[in-house]
Parts: sequence; structure tokens; C-alpha cells
Amino acid sequence: MKAIVVTGFGAEPELADLPIPDPGPGQLLVRLRAAGVNPFDWKVADGALKSAVEHAFPLVMGSDGAGVVERVGPGVTRFRPGDTIYGQFMNLPRGHGSYAEYTLAAEDGKVARIPGSLPFTVAAALPTAGITAYQAIEAARLDAGQVILINGASGGVGQSAVQFAAGKGARVLATATADTADHLRDLGADQIIDFTTAPIAEQVRAIRPEGVDAVLDLVTAPGGDINALAGLLVPGGILINTNYAADIDALAARDIRGINFGNSPTPADLEALATLADAGRLRVTITAEVPLADAPAAVARARSGHARGKTVIVP
Repeated sequence: MKAIVVTGFGAEPELADLPIPDPGPGQLLVRLRAAGVNPFDWKVADGALKSAVEHAFPLVMGSDGAGVVERVGPGVTRFRPGDTIYGQFMNLPRGHGSYAEYTLAAEDGKVARIPGSLPFTVAAALPTAGITAYQAIEAARLDAGQVILINGASGGVGQSAVQFAAGKGARVLATATADTADHLRDLGADQIIDFTTAPIAEQVRAIRPEGVDAVLDLVTAPGGDINALAGLLVPGGILINTNYAADIDALAARDIRGINFGNSPTPADLEALATLADAGRLRVTITAEVPLADAPAAVARARSGHARGKTVIVP
């Protein structure tokens, strides 16, 4: 099979021929029809988890994907050949990922069925970004009428988070640039904070001098200054950061509930996400569909930043 691999940490992605894996007990062999591209993919390839888990090389890149069950291993009862499924397929100790024609999944793992009318490309764009947004907004515990600032709203996670927050009846302030403002308003954002024109905190205070109830921060990295965002929150407010940049104890001392957030996909949440997308209640912007052979160049472009939607690889 064809796959995009790295041969070591920091190596350039390349197209390779690999054996089609055999499904073992409780496993599914999946013929992938689409794979979603996420920043996590190249962070892993660069070695972000090398001290936490064993990696097998050559390592197939990618986590998110969608496809058809080709064969099942002994003991599988939940799925059968011909089922369409999607989810997260990264298995670092085995060197498996989703930038490939085939991959393996555990039947009790991070996969779920795809509703019949949902395209493979849309399903493949959902797992990491969609689940992160879905679970982060659930963690924010928003009530109708509350105000949330979403910092980094123009990316895949941010666009989904805008929709989930608006769906709860919250008022959404979204940081973005002018070229994505209309699209984010269409998704449910009430006001756009153009971070290129003035400091974010300054603009938010002008709009909401009384403060905001929640901040979902998709931007600030460890070591970055999160204090300006924290200063926008009302007493008892919540700050969620997806890069583990929040000092939880320091925030608690200011009567702010801080969360360093990492997604944890479950089959139930994946099913809910796919159902929402199939019903048109969650819209996913796919900006590029590329063949597997062009994936290394697509990853290089995505690494440059400023994504306005999802890139999907079509094996």
C-alpha cells in the first residue's frame, strides 16, 4: 500500500510502499477514503511524544480518517466488512496512521459509524478539531446569554467551537482577521475581534467592560502571556487553553477556573459529532483536497500556519 511516512523524528515526510497490515483479534482493517490533516500530525512526527510513548519507524503520519471496513479480525462483533467508519487511527508503537491507503483500528477504539449521507472527506475532517471544540465547549458549561471569547476562531477547532457555543445560546466574540469575519458571523459569531488592528484585550474591554464569562484560548503556547485574556474574565469565570499554557493555581487565586484541555474522543461523542454534521448543524470548511502523493507538500503548506479550514488527503 501507499503511505506517507517519516523515517525518524524530524525527518521529511515521504511517499512509501508498505505491506497492508493484517487485522488481529478485535481489530479492523480499514480502506481509507480520506484523511484529515491536523497540526498534531507533524508535531508527533517532530517528536512531541517521543518521551511519552514508543514510536515505530517508518511511522505513517496522521490520526484522523474515514473509510470502509475491509476485513475484521477474530472476535470482532461491533463492525463487519462494508461498514463505513471514521475516527482516530494513530498507533505510534505500531507505526500506524491515517495518511495511507489502509490502516488498522480497534473495534472498541476511537471510531464510529458514518451516517449514510455524510461524505468521507467531511467525516475525516471531524475527529480531532470537532471533538476538541465539542468537548471544550461542554467543559465551559455555558448558559444561554453568557459571553465567550474564542481566541483563534478561524481555524478548524475555532470554527466548530463558534458553532457549538452559539448553539447553546451564548454570545460569541471571535478573534480573526477581516477576511474570515463574514464566514465566522455566518457560523454564529456575534462580533469579530481583529487581532491585527489592536490588542485583543483592549478591544474586548471596549465591547464588554463588565467582562466575559468564558475564554477558549486556542492560541497561547506554554510560556506565552495568558494574563491579558485572564484579565477579561468575570469573577468565577473559566479559561480553557488547548496548549497546556494555563497556570491553574495562579488562575484559581484570581477566582478563575483554569483548564488545560486535551480532547478524549469516545465512540459516543464521535457518533454525536457525525450526526450533527450529517444534519447540517455542524459545518466544516474544507479548503483543500489533495491526493496522497501530494500530501508532503500539503503538510508543508499547512505548517506555515494561517489555516482557514481543513486540508483533507484523499488516498
